[in-house]
Amino acid sequence: MSQLLAVLFDGVAYGMLLFLLSIGLSVTQGMMNFTNLAHGAFAMLGAYVTLFMVQSLGVNFLLTLPFAFIVTAAVAAVFEITLFRRLYNAGELNQVLFTIGLVFTASAIAAYVFGSVNQSVALPAYLTGYVEFAGAKLPSYRIFLVIIAVFLTIAVVWALEFTRFGAMVRASVDNQRVARGLGLNVNRIFALTFALGSGLAGLGGALAIDILSLDPSFGFHILVPVLIVVAVGGLGSIWGSFVAAACLGLFDVAGKYFIPELGAFLIYLFMVVLLFLRPGGLFGKR
Repeated sequence: MSQLLAVLFDGVAYGMLLFLLSIGLSVTQGMMNFTNLAHGAFAMLGAYVTLFMVQSLGVNFLLTLPFAFIVTAAVAAVFEITLFRRLYNAGELNQVLFTIGLVFTASAIAAYVFGSVNQSVALPAYLTGYVEFAGAKLPSYRIFLVIIAVFLTIAVVWALEFTRFGAMVRASVDNQRVARGLGLNVNRIFALTFALGSGLAGLGGALAIDILSLDPSFGFHILVPVLIVVAVGGLGSIWGSFVAAACLGLFDVAGKYFIPELGAFLIYLFMVVLLFLRPGGLFGKR
């Protein structure tokens, strides 16, 4: 039972890591209808901000997390104003080609500045140990990831569903002409929303370093799992992405443990079956 509990917890923790990496895409793609494959590049930026602050400046890992969010959000806001804004009505193919090109560019820049080797960061001592529960040793850092994921889910859902800002975002996405007629600054709202989603990607990237490690191809490695989470959860649903990430994490970790010869494919099998039965995802709003 302790072994089973450890496997299940690792699955949930990995799922929460996927959610932390994908929550920003749930905002930019799910709510803004923008196919943003550059999401992985923003996650990588946040990870390298944390890496630089920990290794070069000696800052505590936890203290770097707000900076990973803020720096990534600021850079994303500049990109949204200067580049992405021109693509909102350009069609999905143009959005895909442009944003995936940014991932290649970001990968090349990261390789030039930081090198091509895998990087890791030193975690505080209180995040490197274990917590014993029902005979199982649960890693402290994975418990921390689960807590952060639950907190962010509640915070983002509250901000987008129960605040004036969330109402303005939904109005701007649904009908820009009417929103402008009501006096809303749609361009500013879109810039803030895109910055929020990308900042969350940077935070997720920083939190992922210890588990996934970091190299210039990080933006590509996380792209497929993140897209799967958003697709399975359903566009426009933060809760959907949360549930989807938990399920996918469980399928992936448990599958690799109990059925190692098929474990790597179970996550894709789960996606295919679910989308066949529910093309809009678990809680898709459109």
